[in-house]
Amino acid sequence: MDALSIVRGFARNNAWANHRLLTACARLSLPDLHATRTSFFPTIMKTLNHILIVDWYYIDALAREGRGRVVFASEEPFAELAPLAAAQRASDRKLIALVEAMRPGDLAADVSLERADHVQRERAVDVLLHLLEHQIHHRGQVHAMLAGSPVAPPQLDEFFLRDELPLRQRELDELGMPAD
Repeated sequence: MDALSIVRGFARNNAWANHRLLTACARLSLPDLHATRTSFFPTIMKTLNHILIVDWYYIDALAREGRGRVVFASEEPFAELAPLAAAQRASDRKLIALVEAMRPGDLAADVSLERADHVQRERAVDVLLHLLEHQIHHRGQVHAMLAGSPVAPPQLDEFFLRDELPLRQRELDELGMPAD
C-alpha cells in the first residue's frame, strides 16, 4: 500500500470519527454543549469549533485557496451544534475530495501556511498528517468531556477493518462513503 492510499484511508476514517462524535453530541442539550468542563477548551462547543476552524485553515492551504488566517476571525463561529455539524461534514467531504484527487507526487508538493509573522512552507503530506493528528487530539478531548455528561462517549478508535465493516455500514451509508 502506498502513502497516498494510507492518507486517503485516514481522511475517510477522520470523517467517520467526526460523524460518530457529532452524532453523540447531538444528544446533548444546548446547556450541556456549552457547560464548562475540564479540557484545553472549556466547553464541548468551543472544542468542536476549534477542530473545524483549524480544518478550514489547513484545507485552505492544501487547496491553495488563499484565505489563510482569515479563517480564525471568529473563535466560535457556531453556537449551535446542527450548523457546526453540517459545516464539519462539508469540511470532511472537501478533505476527502482533495486527497482523492491527489497524485502520488502531490504529497511532496510545498504548501504555504500563513502564520502571524511569516509564511511557513511544508510538504503536503506533513500538513495532512498534522491536520489528522490535530483532529484526533481534540476529538479525544471531546470524548473525555462527554464522559462527564449524560451522553456516553462513542467508540472512536475502530478503524475500517474488513471484518468490522458491517458494524459501521449504516454510518458509512449516512456519509455516502464506500465500505471498501
